[in-house]
Amino acid sequence: MFPKPLSQHQINALGILAVASVGDSVYDLLVRTRLCKQGFAQAEDVHTMRVKHVNARAQALAAERVLPLLTDEEAAVFRRGRNAQPGSIPASASRAEYQSATALEALFGWLWLSGRIERIYELFEGAIDEPTSAT
Repeated sequence: MFPKPLSQHQINALGILAVASVGDSVYDLLVRTRLCKQGFAQAEDVHTMRVKHVNARAQALAAERVLPLLTDEEAAVFRRGRNAQPGSIPASASRAEYQSATALEALFGWLWLSGRIERIYELFEGAIDEPTSAT
């Protein structure tokens, strides 16, 4: 059962980085689910493949694929996430990559908190790169 959606007032009262932290979990869960559906049956394999998709560089590329699909409202949330000022940026990513990844996470968090689950699925399919098969 999904939690009751928050009102836009409640979501807007949250910091965008808090919304992005929810989106990080949503995106991670979607990647893990996709990998299991593709036949990755061992936790170690799921984790190994997951880290290829859930990192700033990969999420920045996913953000590029998603941008043309966004409504005006979604694009505004994306921009808020991109303009957020994180405490630090990992050495494995550029500032631009990290900002784009945060924007994608903010979008997914906002959609989740809004109860727009079907839209999450639509955008995730547009965001994720070509499927990787389990061998």
